[in-house]
Amino acid sequence: MKNTVKVHSFHGGIHPPENKKQSTGAPISLAPVPSRVVLPLQQHIGLPAEPVVSVGDRVLKGQLVAEAVGRISANIHASVSGTVVAIAPHPVPHMSGMEAGCLIIESDGRDEWIEHQGLEDYTRLPKQELIEYIRQAGIAGMGGAGFPTDVKLHLGDDHIVNTLIINAAECEPYITADDMLMRERANEILGGIEIIAHLLKPLHIMVGIEDNKPQAIRALHAALDNSPLNLDIVITPTKYPSGGEKQLIKLLTGVEVPSGRIPADVGIVCQNIGTTTAIYRAVVHGEPLISRIVTVTGQAAGHKQNYEVRIGTPFADLLDHSEVRREQMHRLIVGGPMMGITVTNEQIPVIKTTNCLIAGSIEEMPPQPPAQACIRCGMCEQVCPAELLPQQLYWFAKGKEFDKARHHNLFDCIECGACSYVCPSNIPLVQYYRFAKAEIRKEDEEQRKADHARIRFEARLERLEREKIEKEERRKQRAIEAAAAQAAKKDAALSRATTAPASGTVTSGAPDLKQLKSNAAIARTKLRKAEKALANAQEKGLEGIETLQATLQQLQLKSDQAEKAYTDAQNTPAQKHSQTAPETDLKQLKNNAAIARTKLKKAEKQLAAAHESGDGDIDALKAQIAELQAKNVAAEKAYKEAESGNNPATASDIDTTELEADIAAMQGKVDKAESAWKAAVESGSPAADKMAAGVKKLKDKLKALQDELTNLRSSASVAAPATVDTSALESEIAVMQGKVDKAENAWKAAVDSGSPAADKMAAGVDKLKDKLKALQDELTNLRSSASVAPPATVDTSALESEIAVMQGKVDKAENAWKAAVESGSPAADKMAAGVNKLKDKLKTLQDELTQAKVSAAAKPAPMTKAEQATSLKEMKQQVSIMRTKLKKAEKQLAELAEGEANPALEADIAELKARHDAAQAIFNAAEAEKAADAARQGIDLKQLKIDAAMARAAVTKAERALSKAEADHKQTLEEELLAARTEAEKLNSTLERFSE
Repeated sequence: MKNTVKVHSFHGGIHPPENKKQSTGAPISLAPVPSRVVLPLQQHIGLPAEPVVSVGDRVLKGQLVAEAVGRISANIHASVSGTVVAIAPHPVPHMSGMEAGCLIIESDGRDEWIEHQGLEDYTRLPKQELIEYIRQAGIAGMGGAGFPTDVKLHLGDDHIVNTLIINAAECEPYITADDMLMRERANEILGGIEIIAHLLKPLHIMVGIEDNKPQAIRALHAALDNSPLNLDIVITPTKYPSGGEKQLIKLLTGVEVPSGRIPADVGIVCQNIGTTTAIYRAVVHGEPLISRIVTVTGQAAGHKQNYEVRIGTPFADLLDHSEVRREQMHRLIVGGPMMGITVTNEQIPVIKTTNCLIAGSIEEMPPQPPAQACIRCGMCEQVCPAELLPQQLYWFAKGKEFDKARHHNLFDCIECGACSYVCPSNIPLVQYYRFAKAEIRKEDEEQRKADHARIRFEARLERLEREKIEKEERRKQRAIEAAAAQAAKKDAALSRATTAPASGTVTSGAPDLKQLKSNAAIARTKLRKAEKALANAQEKGLEGIETLQATLQQLQLKSDQAEKAYTDAQNTPAQKHSQTAPETDLKQLKNNAAIARTKLKKAEKQLAAAHESGDGDIDALKAQIAELQAKNVAAEKAYKEAESGNNPATASDIDTTELEADIAAMQGKVDKAESAWKAAVESGSPAADKMAAGVKKLKDKLKALQDELTNLRSSASVAAPATVDTSALESEIAVMQGKVDKAENAWKAAVDSGSPAADKMAAGVDKLKDKLKALQDELTNLRSSASVAPPATVDTSALESEIAVMQGKVDKAENAWKAAVESGSPAADKMAAGVNKLKDKLKTLQDELTQAKVSAAAKPAPMTKAEQATSLKEMKQQVSIMRTKLKKAEKQLAELAEGEANPALEADIAELKARHDAAQAIFNAAEAEKAADAARQGIDLKQLKIDAAMARAAVTKAERALSKAEADHKQTLEEELLAARTEAEKLNSTLERFSE
């Protein structure tokens, strides 16, 4: 052992007779190839696999015959070569004796492998590809319920994994499969541990093994002691059920996994010995999981030993090979005597989680005595390793009080059977718990269906009511329009009668066109505000809707009259003669372009939401986006052309609008072709390959158009665009925020449970926060430097749309959380935390909108470039942007193949370097001037920065101390934190004054 590891203890536990020596006298031997294998489609937790072969197909050993469905599922492979003779229900190893979908293969006796080979160097493979390779091998946990291994290995992205535990305890009586595996194949176990450690990067690896396996312990030491990994073999006292996942974690680390959580939530991952060997054989030899070690024991067995058995082998074949005496066999148990199940059908097959078959005689496995009344002795509570109240759970299950059983943590029961073993009344407690769990799951499923039906019914009623209201509104609108048209006719007739000039007179002067246009604009603005107020009142069910509707009708009439007056004035002869030449309305064109951009952004957000939820017509949304992109390009082009005609200074700009329109149209074609190709792949269409080639051609055309646009823009000697695309950076910030939230939750759980890993996890959280802060600072720099001359008004339409989307998410999450609370779901607490996060995001967006509106109203006239150049902070941001562009260009040049030249890129780099050096020089001069100004005021700017940084660190330290403090110390720490924050704010304010 490399370190001295303290062995802790867990509550309860028992010491039943081990009976392990029966099957350890002979080495592992190969079981014969069966004449027929039965492969259940669900040998794991999660969804059943989907067959990819048909009846009559010939398959080879190791060939994929059923594919995983969804995230929690596992592939199934043929364990023999032969012909698929049936895909039908067949008895499977289940306590109910149920049948399930199975794939039956008749062996041809050749035992031919498919072509297979392992990875030459798995360390060179990207992490995700290596995990996918293991997923394709169909590996699931081989010591418990069969949880897909790739899901556990993927936790490294979302959790901080401090400890990897290899479960070698094998605590249940009779079973010696892992014991013999450690004795004979310790090197394969080491290889599997190294692969898992490469993926998870744990700080510490612990192999937990009971002290009743001395030969296995020696074999592990011989294989693992020279490993460069930080690995310890920890020997624990023999006690059942020390092999339970949470019990072994408590034994080795002292950490208790909270109820309803998984070990990864406290920075720990567990893997079984058999699973590590399967990972090694898959990665190094390319062998999928088609066999496993099975212990055959019991007094009725002729040869009590361990066999390497093909998955799908019927129990009868294995019992025959072991020369089991059927006349002596009283019970056939799959698994151990504590947690196993009794079966009566010997045609049930071996699956991935089958580790033992016990052919017990009547003396060895006598009939269960009849149950007596509970005497409330409390022995079941004393031995429960999960620290539950078995007696109370028994009463709740017997009385069908399932809600009470759930609230007493029924689902924390691991069904180890310790309570039934010590019960003096011989009550089959575990069977009652299994019954209660099944009933609760059934009720939850029925409740989910009922909730879904209720939501659909309410949505239908809401839709019908909405359609009714809209129909009534359209009717009223038509009546208003008819009345307005009639009034307009009367006004026109009256106007012609009163303003017609006398015969022979000449009308002099023209109407005030500017005033009429202003009146029309004001009327339109009032009308829009009234429409928004009415829509808001109708949506929220406020009072006074009829008054708002009447006001809206009056404003509509006034707006129509103002528009008509302005139009009539434009068409008068005097006005026509007064206009020497028509002028383009730049403001209207700019508004049109802004409206087109807003519609495009809304459509893109709808498409993103549809991708996330899986609902909606994605193809239709993509087509709509392509159309809106074309309209946006056209609107931008019209505005730029008009602006260029009125402003000679922009006449030399390069017009890329037509090329951008071509790119938008080609992008729509690519999206449509990709959707059709994916549908063909999912349906197994033979045309999928041709469609893939077509998609590639379209992507090549799109890439050519994009390259052409890039070249045009890079060759244009014009100023940088006024806006910067920050979407990629914002997406990266969102991902990093998610990682910070998950890491903080894991750290808080570790603090609550008193985990020794809490300090390390806190350091990890701080690192993630630093990365998030760096990304946020970069986004702030880009946004603040994106516009040299900000407009006097702020377009908040996109932000308002984002707030509306976020409000919808908050409402949806709240409804789901309320339903979970009403149904007593254990996920309600997590859902509540999610609702709070969404509300915080909504509040942030609302604050941002308020700030934007306030700043837009109070913003002074745009600064000139000379004024902007005086801002030290903005100059620093400009230097940062220049440096980023220069590094990006240099990286592109470095990625060129050896000997390949790119004169245009080299020229760009030279130009960027010159601009960067000039900006850096200006910034250095301005910074020196600021430092001199600070020195004249008696302030050392360098020392001020150091003091501000130390003050911020003191605030962080005080916040951490407060989070860990006991109740009686919190008031003192809160006062210290307040003082530290005040000092930090003061220093930061002074520093900010010299950074403007």
